[in-house]
Amino acid sequence: MSAPFALTAAEMAAAFGGVLAGGPADRELPAVSIDTRTIAPGALFVAIRGPRFDGHAFVAEAIARGAGAVVVSDRAAVTSTDVPFIVVEDTLRGLQEAARVIRRRAGSTVVAITGSAGKTTTKEIAATLLGRRFTTFRNRGNLNNHIGLPLSLFELHTAPAYAVMELGMSGFGEIRRLVSIAEPQVRVWTNVGEAHLGFFKSVGEIAQAKQEILEGATSDQVFVANAADPHVMARVPSFAGQVITFGVDVPADVSVTDARLRGFDGTTARLSLRGEQRAIETRLIGTTNLFNIAAASAVALSAGLDADDIAAGVAELVPAAHRGEVVRASGGWVVIDDAYNSSPSALAKALQTLATMPGRHVAVLGEMLELGEFSTHYHAECGTAAGRVGIETVIAVGGPSARALADAAAASGVKDVHYVADSTEGAALARGLVREGDAVLVKGSRGIRMEAVVQALTEEAR
Repeated sequence: MSAPFALTAAEMAAAFGGVLAGGPADRELPAVSIDTRTIAPGALFVAIRGPRFDGHAFVAEAIARGAGAVVVSDRAAVTSTDVPFIVVEDTLRGLQEAARVIRRRAGSTVVAITGSAGKTTTKEIAATLLGRRFTTFRNRGNLNNHIGLPLSLFELHTAPAYAVMELGMSGFGEIRRLVSIAEPQVRVWTNVGEAHLGFFKSVGEIAQAKQEILEGATSDQVFVANAADPHVMARVPSFAGQVITFGVDVPADVSVTDARLRGFDGTTARLSLRGEQRAIETRLIGTTNLFNIAAASAVALSAGLDADDIAAGVAELVPAAHRGEVVRASGGWVVIDDAYNSSPSALAKALQTLATMPGRHVAVLGEMLELGEFSTHYHAECGTAAGRVGIETVIAVGGPSARALADAAAASGVKDVHYVADSTEGAALARGLVREGDAVLVKGSRGIRMEAVVQALTEEAR
């Protein structure tokens, strides 16, 4: 482990694979930014060319806002010599290469998490458990792609003992690139599901893309694998290092059994850590979170935390924002705020959880995006699932696929079904329909903006 550090302009130029073309070489640069709206004074501004904006157009603004230095591929974008400027061939590739330099110098143990569902919650739980004993960093929000991950790795200049990183993808080769940048010692694969079917021909192809998480591993590294997922377990023999399996009600190195759902108050269960048993209780609701707890507990076990530490950490967990938060509204209804994202398998499990809650069950469901040609099929399946588990009211929000969900819900026996085109309409409709004693699930893909529904139902409670 190293102490906290900052690279100088000259060191940054070397890390980016570029040339320091002007300005003081010894200026220290404690942070990196690609956004002039949030840039911190003294930070290095990297001019990234994106599909909508070219960062080179904002170099002057970055300097005016206090940037300590800039990185460009077009030297003409720099009109001031008051700050150091670094010239590279490709600013994005340079950002990625420099992030790897920071990651290596920090010496942190990097945990990388991928999967079709549960990545973010598993990341948050793992970081919380590790944080009981170690200084721990986790990437914020959805900074999990080819730009967000490098920006997160730059924050390792604080030299935490552990860094827990979520890796996202939408095509082949993306996880491979992220793994090559982050160089994780612990690799976690939560599951394989239907998310991103719009980019792949089958779930099998998704599994092939996800298995890039295992590439480049050495014998001293760890793979945390879902014992109940055949796609994941089929790849276990290819891993060079130690494997720790996890699951719920299945044989595994880390397993959760004897779960008892306590409605809005959470869950109790038994956690087995390589045979060592502990009773656990958590404020997180639903069986899906038990999988996330098991995966994160396996990460903690790999770090040397003991069973008592892990059980105590589980008891202190709280839901991340918009990921299963329970909000008791002043009107007397309770909202399960799961508005951050959605996929068919995750929605099916969320509906099962809703059905276990007291009161009338209301599901406000946003369209699930990125399902491609399978979209109508999976939305209809979820509508049918709502009827099967006994949901009384469904409000479907979005395009034609959401309408397919509504139609299937009505056909499967849901008594009160509504369809609206967007979350603004959904918010107004839901606010007029819910009543005291209701249990309300709000869930949908990020692009549908279901947080508007949550706000309408809970604004007096927050």
